[in-house]
Amino acid sequence: MQVSIDQDRCCGSGQCVMAAPDVFDQSEDDGLALLRPGRARQAARADLELAAALCPAGAITVHEGHGTVPGDADGTGAVGA
Repeated sequence: MQVSIDQDRCCGSGQCVMAAPDVFDQSEDDGLALLRPGRARQAARADLELAAALCPAGAITVHEGHGTVPGDADGTGAVGA
C-alpha cells in the first residue's frame, strides 16, 4: 500500500499527523503535510485511511499495491512532498 499527498491541496490542518503520527509530519517552513520516509508501508491501513478521511482538503490518497506511486522518485510513497 502506498500513500500520496497532493501538496497543492494540503492546507496544513495537521489532522493526518494526529491520526498517524508515525507516518505523517508537518513542514516547519509552511506547515504542509509530509510523509516520514519508509513509514507508510509499515503503517496500519486503518490509520492511513483515517488520515485521508480526516484531511479537510482531500490531499491524502491511499493506493493499493506495493510498487511506487507515479511521480514517486525515491520510493517513499511521497508525491510532491
